[in-house]
Amino acid sequence: MQDSFKLLDKKDADKLIELLEQHYKDVKYYLNFSNPLELLVAAILSAQTKDTVVNSITPELFKRYKTIDDYANAKEEDLLQYIKRVSYAAKKAEYIINAAKIIKERYNSKIPDTLEDLTSIPGIGRKTANTILINAFGKVNGIPVDTWVIKLSYRMGLSKERNPEKIEKDLERMIDKKYWKNIAYVLKEHGKQICGIKPRCESCFLNEICPKNGVKKSD
Repeated sequence: MQDSFKLLDKKDADKLIELLEQHYKDVKYYLNFSNPLELLVAAILSAQTKDTVVNSITPELFKRYKTIDDYANAKEEDLLQYIKRVSYAAKKAEYIINAAKIIKERYNSKIPDTLEDLTSIPGIGRKTANTILINAFGKVNGIPVDTWVIKLSYRMGLSKERNPEKIEKDLERMIDKKYWKNIAYVLKEHGKQICGIKPRCESCFLNEICPKNGVKKSD
């Protein structure tokens, strides 16, 4: 049975985030890309798929499809040959081709650089849009909220919400903006190394601050 939720105060939240950032200071965005178009495609492919899988297929994909026109004119069955290892490959092929057509027609073949424009494209939600804005354009106006961010934000007392948009708002209130760029990737790394399905709370460097919401210390 889960413990009652305990929200950190701003002072402890600042300390917790600072410790996380210091501990994982070399962690960066995890998908490989060299331009905004490649990032958009890789980010769409990454939904419910391991980043290692995405990074293993994009080199050949990006050799074959280099421009918006390449994707806009692609046949789904051809594109699928390059991305068949990702989850929901057929749906993602459809998203990528349709996104390319929209970007070509509506944005003069240039990847949009606003949240409103990006999220108007089917297949691109707030998380993907924030990811593109941060990593392709250096625009840090929000925080990408993925499954790791949802899980750890609750455990650590940063948000009691389960809805990604509400979590994002809570994190923006709790976390200094200088940390917004990397915090999602820092939380993901902490989840992979320590705070996974069975959190190793007894050996965690956040043990004295983290309220460990819903997690037994002896797990």
